[in-house]
Amino acid sequence: MTTHTKAGGAGSLRDFAYDEIRRRIIEVELPPGKRLIERDLAAGLDVSRIPLREALRLLSAEGLVVIVPGRGTIVSPFTPTDVNDLFDVRTSMETTAVELATQRATAQDMTELHHILTLGRDFHEHPRRLTDLNVDFHSRIVKASGNKLLETLMRPLESRLRWLFHLAIDIDPVVQCTAHETIYAALERRDGQEAQRLMREHIENGREPILAMAESWNADDIDPEKATHTRRRAGRNNR
Repeated sequence: MTTHTKAGGAGSLRDFAYDEIRRRIIEVELPPGKRLIERDLAAGLDVSRIPLREALRLLSAEGLVVIVPGRGTIVSPFTPTDVNDLFDVRTSMETTAVELATQRATAQDMTELHHILTLGRDFHEHPRRLTDLNVDFHSRIVKASGNKLLETLMRPLESRLRWLFHLAIDIDPVVQCTAHETIYAALERRDGQEAQRLMREHIENGREPILAMAESWNADDIDPEKATHTRRRAGRNNR
């Protein structure tokens, strides 16, 4: 993840605020449905409201926050429907990516994928680090597909994938790593049909446990307009 300092102009301040809020959401320091109070965020990050609002707009475009005009912003609820939609898109796009990667992956692509796998073996006891490596492996396969349009279409989903996997951190990391090893082996053999089958199976195996977790979050009960309206009024009453 790119880290920006606060030195420089408004763009740097926006990027700093974006990176920090994005990290807090992905690592679940700010849970789904959490109201984001602009004045508190601005004070905590030591930035003004203008770059903060620009950062929130970027996060909204990535689906990480919901901005209710005139009321405020909350961390996006993640409903079972959202999970299903994301998995449907992943299955379609990543099976295409891995099949193309069997044809187009360069020696450098394979070296970088192997490096991610090696790091994964070293981080079995560090689930949050392993979660990031999991997304890195999938992103690297998309890049290895050599299809720039596919890479562009997948890029906005990366934040949501990282967030989702951090929310579902109890999924067995050994199972994840083993699946990645088999996909890598199919890439080495340049076996597109087998690589597609393994990728589809790998993605679908994660759908049900993450759906079960999403059911437990009760995110369907979070109405952004009600959440921002109610909490805003409560904040005024507490002044």
